[in-house]
Amino acid sequence: MKTRNNHTSLRRDTRAVSPAISTVVLTAAGIVMILIAMSYANNILALKMAQNEFSTSKQFMQTTAQQIDDIAWTVGRTQTVSFSCKYGNVQFQAVALNYSFRLHYSSTNTWENLSISGKTGIILYNMPVASYPLGNNFFQRLPNNVTSSFLLSGSTAPISQVICEQKVPMADGTYSRIVLVPNMRVLTSTVTSMNYFKFYLPDLENGTNLYRSQSITLTGNGITKVTRSGVDQVIISVSFPKAVAGFDSSFFNFNSTSLTLNASSTPKLPSNSVVEFYVGKVVVAIGQV
Repeated sequence: MKTRNNHTSLRRDTRAVSPAISTVVLTAAGIVMILIAMSYANNILALKMAQNEFSTSKQFMQTTAQQIDDIAWTVGRTQTVSFSCKYGNVQFQAVALNYSFRLHYSSTNTWENLSISGKTGIILYNMPVASYPLGNNFFQRLPNNVTSSFLLSGSTAPISQVICEQKVPMADGTYSRIVLVPNMRVLTSTVTSMNYFKFYLPDLENGTNLYRSQSITLTGNGITKVTRSGVDQVIISVSFPKAVAGFDSSFFNFNSTSLTLNASSTPKLPSNSVVEFYVGKVVVAIGQV
């Protein structure tokens, strides 16, 4: 009789919730939790995919830099390098660097500003920071043991270097970037007591960018050579024509924007040396194939 009264009291309790409503509430809560978990998992997956693409693009840029060394000194040679990107894009920035050359002659104690053009562009892989942030002012030079100078010495020295960075704000957007930067290489030799210094610079110029495929086509399109004798000092400087767009000294982060080669520098440039400057024109076309 007591149990029956308790059941009757429960049925008459207006604060009680029916089993059907409880099931709906619990199911809805479970669905919400599943959706939150799926959203979190999708965000993590997208970040990992963007990270993998960024890492792959590092190798792509370093491979392209190696190809430029082969293309720049062979007129008419063409090479296509393919890449794959979903989150980022590849673009060419013309005339981002301007190398200038000044020579001193010991016999006449005079200076000459070479008229040879040292203007060159850069190749950029840009990924929106929203997809893969590196942290503002992040900077890395690839490979890690590459010097931060724009002038490298020796036959094994690269003709281009690759940098990774995030610098915001910039005029073209907020990106994590991988940048192929042409630099200079100097080779030294001595023949019958005469000292020779050969300077090499690739000149990257804008080609026909059709963006029909994910590839970069490089074409050697001419070599300019200038030779001078009786030189005892060479000053090489680099400036940044696109500094107003953010491609300034801090973007490239060279340890110096001017270098002097003379009898006390490294490498040493003795008095009465012969210097040769080679500028190899490379036409860069994106998605032309």
